[in-house]
Amino acid sequence: MTHFRIVAGLAFGYALTVSSAFAGQIVLNSDQSDPTPKKAMEELLKDFQAANPDVTVKWNNFDHEGYKSAIRNFLTADAPDVVSWYSGNRMAPFVKAGLFEDVSDLWAKDDLNNQLKSAAKSMDIDGKKWGIPYSTYQWGIYYRKDIFAAQGITPPKTWAELVAACDKLKKAGITPFTIGTKALWPTAGWFDYLDLRVNGYEFHMDLTAGKVPYTDPRVKAVFAKWAELVKPGYFIENHAALDWQDAMPQFVQGKAAMYLMGNFAVAPMKDGGLKEEQIGFLQFPEITPGLPRAEDAPTESFHIPSGAKNKADARKFLAFLAKPETQTKMNEILGQLPINNQSQKSNDPFLSAGFDMLSTAYALAQFYDRDAPADMAKAGMEGFQEFMVKPDKVDAILARLDKVRARVYK
Repeated sequence: MTHFRIVAGLAFGYALTVSSAFAGQIVLNSDQSDPTPKKAMEELLKDFQAANPDVTVKWNNFDHEGYKSAIRNFLTADAPDVVSWYSGNRMAPFVKAGLFEDVSDLWAKDDLNNQLKSAAKSMDIDGKKWGIPYSTYQWGIYYRKDIFAAQGITPPKTWAELVAACDKLKKAGITPFTIGTKALWPTAGWFDYLDLRVNGYEFHMDLTAGKVPYTDPRVKAVFAKWAELVKPGYFIENHAALDWQDAMPQFVQGKAAMYLMGNFAVAPMKDGGLKEEQIGFLQFPEITPGLPRAEDAPTESFHIPSGAKNKADARKFLAFLAKPETQTKMNEILGQLPINNQSQKSNDPFLSAGFDMLSTAYALAQFYDRDAPADMAKAGMEGFQEFMVKPDKVDAILARLDKVRARVYK
């Protein structure tokens, strides 16, 4: 474990054991061990120190897997003052166990209900706010602008328009969608968006929280829409043998025209030889008319443990983290998107499009394998992959998933 103590805007690294805060000091635990997030954190802490010279930050930086294993232990044993975690259902167990502090006062005082509006629902449990979100990235449909132009296709805004575009592409000998489902999680992006567009954010959160049976007719309606793309062959063949990167050449070579994926896919698209002007981005089309538009956008957040010893200065840190200029700078380093809708937009066209889409969204879902517990997520994604190969087995798949739900959410 690496430790950084931020004093007078300078970082000094040395090893230590996690220790408690004293007056004028906060202990911060996080898992920004990769080079880019680590740099963003160093800049954040340096800027916070400069703005709050009376507060010292003791930073304990863990690797990702070690952090996931350790967080419950240190929240219950010797709690730090600030921790990084995730929004939505992933924070719910800590909230329900009384391990996270209610920070609704910060949201009310600093106009955050407006500025952080798109992520407000993912930070809300029982009408209270439990942390500050600061960074995210968009999911959506990346498409080949040149292929759409050649085929006379306008980027679809509704489900009917998307299906019509798929039909036109297929008839022209171009597979509408590339995908690689070997690692399972790309299927979750499809399930999330279809459920968010068919049934809405609240239903999707209830489902991933175990409150709705997978055999519910509303869940079956999601798979009925999915089947409208699966059964006509609108996805590439043999996708179950491909990782998401392995599916990229189909898109780059023009054999497939669209890819539902996170914004991290743009760099490999360009590395594969596509020019920026060949790549377009569109938000997932509307299915149920008038349904409030939610998006898949995994969101990073910071929280105050209920056992924190210096909650006053921890609140200063979270308030600083929420500022538009703070989030602008952090996300410029991260190559991601600020939550604060007053932050500056990136010059990158895809991040700019993502910022516009997410900052005006009704709510942000966290992605199926974050919103659902690990065992449910694994079984769910296995079921999604099986459906994409054998769509006629949908009833058996959903019955199996509901048995898992009954066991996981006891």
